[in-house]
Amino acid sequence: MSTPPRLRLTLLGSMAAHGPDGASVLPRGRKTRAMLAILAMAAPDPVPRSRLTGLLWSRRDREQARASLRQSVHELQEALGGIADLFHAERDHLALRPDGVWIDVFEPHAALPPARLLADLNGLDGALDRYLATERLRLTRAAAAGVEASLATLGDPGEVTATARRLLEIDPVNERAWRALIRAHGDAGSPVEAAAAYERCVATLADLAGVPPGAETQALMTAIRDGRTIEPRAVPARRPGARVGVMPFRATGGDDGGLSLGLAEEITAALARFRWLFLIASPSVAAMPEGDLAAWRALDLDFLLDGTVQRGGGRVRITQRLLDMRAGSAGAGEVVWSGRFDREAVDLFAVQDEIAAETVARIDPTLLLREGQRAGQSLPQSATAYDLMLRAIPAIYRLEEASFRAAGEALQRAVALDPDYAAAHAWWACWHLFLVGQGWSEDRPAAMARAGALAERAVQLDPADARGLTICGHVQAFLHGDLDAAVALHQRALAMNPNLPLAWVFSGLAHSYRGEHEIAIARIEQAGRLSPYDPHAFFFDNALMIPHLFLGQFETVVEIGRRAIALNPGLSSTYKIQLSALGHLGRHAEAEIARRRLLELDPGFTLEEADSRNTLRRAEDNALYLEGLRLGGL
Repeated sequence: MSTPPRLRLTLLGSMAAHGPDGASVLPRGRKTRAMLAILAMAAPDPVPRSRLTGLLWSRRDREQARASLRQSVHELQEALGGIADLFHAERDHLALRPDGVWIDVFEPHAALPPARLLADLNGLDGALDRYLATERLRLTRAAAAGVEASLATLGDPGEVTATARRLLEIDPVNERAWRALIRAHGDAGSPVEAAAAYERCVATLADLAGVPPGAETQALMTAIRDGRTIEPRAVPARRPGARVGVMPFRATGGDDGGLSLGLAEEITAALARFRWLFLIASPSVAAMPEGDLAAWRALDLDFLLDGTVQRGGGRVRITQRLLDMRAGSAGAGEVVWSGRFDREAVDLFAVQDEIAAETVARIDPTLLLREGQRAGQSLPQSATAYDLMLRAIPAIYRLEEASFRAAGEALQRAVALDPDYAAAHAWWACWHLFLVGQGWSEDRPAAMARAGALAERAVQLDPADARGLTICGHVQAFLHGDLDAAVALHQRALAMNPNLPLAWVFSGLAHSYRGEHEIAIARIEQAGRLSPYDPHAFFFDNALMIPHLFLGQFETVVEIGRRAIALNPGLSSTYKIQLSALGHLGRHAEAEIARRRLLELDPGFTLEEADSRNTLRRAEDNALYLEGLRLGGL
């Protein structure tokens, strides 16, 4: 039998707080109430005092705001009385223990919709109003996603009606809920009620969204009015990823020694190691009759890889192209990538392995970006967890702060929509890595803890996903300093997918953090060999700068740094390594440019901060890095 909560918090509507005996423990001051609510929403994560003063006393100077916060802390402790141990006040942050606390917001069937969150605390402070607006939207989306998922599984008209109404209480403009409600009345033989629901739908969408019902909703109502049979729409399961087919390559100029078919099969097997892709067997693709568009449509491919093999003069030339089968005209597809490989035709098996490895390493990021562009074209209300994840990936690497933060919100929604989606957890952990690395986290310890939890959950959900494993490894190394665990995770990732460039890069970084710089260079360079024109090559170069710095190869660091900055000037880490190298070289004018740009991206970065973020095992490596920063003017 579970222990009853010691503190019950009502945050939807008018705020209330009750102790274990049912007596009210709600503080008298509205800002103290707001502070308690913010801590409850964040639990178990601590909230920095600076964050609370910024939300509740944004118009006061720093000292006045701190004094007001101290007063609220004292008031909350007095109000809680015998259960004040649930509240922790530290020097830099405050926290509420989640054990023993019940909060209505997190109940699956809360009495009021999330839009009513802390309705009686509006107008206390402009910053708090903005915070509440964001939280209301986030909670509304998460609650709607959960109800919508359950709605898709129901068949009984009565259950559908009740669930659709619940969804409309949360999200009044959710057209899927309106259609479900209209259809349920039609299935129950009540066309009059279906028509009434349709009219309410028309009025609500006009009032709140300024749009008419969509074509599908209108067609549904027309069918009910005409007395036609309403065919139930199948609810598609979340697609496992992009559907890719590989055609056996065409031999030109004579016999290719079986290379064309073997290469297609090897590429198919290598692509299958990327867990977000869904591969169609090469024989199935090869069996498609040429020119039969209906047959090709039935195969439902997103992308098709084909190519040619030509042998002559002891050499073999392989050309490839990747077609987007959902673009272009007449089902012919649109070329989104092409590549050419020339090799000595000595060991055809070795040629086959090598070209397959390089092909899939280059195709993976191309597919991610292309699918991300396609997902960005879908309407927000119809986006799946897969869509939301894909939308976020380009923004993570673009490193423009506004779109980067929007990517974090998209990944949060993806995880809320599909809590068992390993890839979404892995990419959200990766997002937190960059959040901390860029210096954009308002609460670094909380962000680090969240990254670790997300990465571990991703591995639990899919232990065979190499990307999830290597992201988890980098979280362990970069954020938590557990370098041996990181190396083991990267090794496991590379065993799962030796053609994943990101795993080679992260593995190299872990070795460099351990002081094994030659090993690190070899691993990071392997990523570059696999995918020399990777859209994320700036990150490969950034990683390569680190072991070269610790080997004292400062000129090499500066040269690589220039290349990385040209590819993406938004990664703060590049300027940190570049500044250290320039400091050691005594190139003060260039160092000053790098220092100014670094502080534009990461204003709080100091020598003390650099030392506190240290994950290096060898003290001499850390000393060399810090001394270079000091010489560079940090």
